[in-house]
Amino acid sequence: MRSAVERSAGKKRTPRAAGLDARGHEVAHPDAAPDLAPTVGKNLRHLRSSRGLSLEKLAQASGVSRAMLGQVELGQSAPTINVLWKIARALDVPFSALISSSAPRGSRVLRAAQSKRLMSHDGTFVSRALFPFDAPRRVEFYELRFAPRAVELAEPHPAGTTENLVVTAGKLEVEAGGERHALEAGDAIFFEADAPHAYRNPGGKEALVYLVMTYAEGASH
Repeated sequence: MRSAVERSAGKKRTPRAAGLDARGHEVAHPDAAPDLAPTVGKNLRHLRSSRGLSLEKLAQASGVSRAMLGQVELGQSAPTINVLWKIARALDVPFSALISSSAPRGSRVLRAAQSKRLMSHDGTFVSRALFPFDAPRRVEFYELRFAPRAVELAEPHPAGTTENLVVTAGKLEVEAGGERHALEAGDAIFFEADAPHAYRNPGGKEALVYLVMTYAEGASH
């Protein structure tokens, strides 16, 4: 049986089916949160300029086109979660470094109705941050939802990053370190996430998963 990565690589998809625009850029799902675009753009400009990187150099390092990076920096495009992971990996920063904005200290209540969701281009994978967007963090907490039969291929995260997931509803297959693990409700998994990995919902119902992502002590902010 082929892995999720092999199955995905074997599919021949048109740009429309793959969620690409006429220029071949990956576009966000229509339900993606547009209010994150200005924050991501501001953070990306700061991180890129502080490292002395041109758009062209960052495009080469991330695999995201120069045109798409330019749109993201200007807040003209709501990037997909896949694109943001590629950028964070190339900049060697925690994911929260791209989505964080300044906020007052103290207790924070994150209302469900006001939550920020990041989505795959086709909407079959949704990630909701369960922590304040006030600063980059070494530890991040997410709620993940996988539609039936959804497949999500994850880019390697910065060196030393680990993931700890628990499935609370449905089923999930996780490929990491060359192994495939079948998980059901109540099952948890811990693995090193600084290499390519994949998630697949093999069931006919939505899979609900909670993820704790931990970056190495020396991760850049």
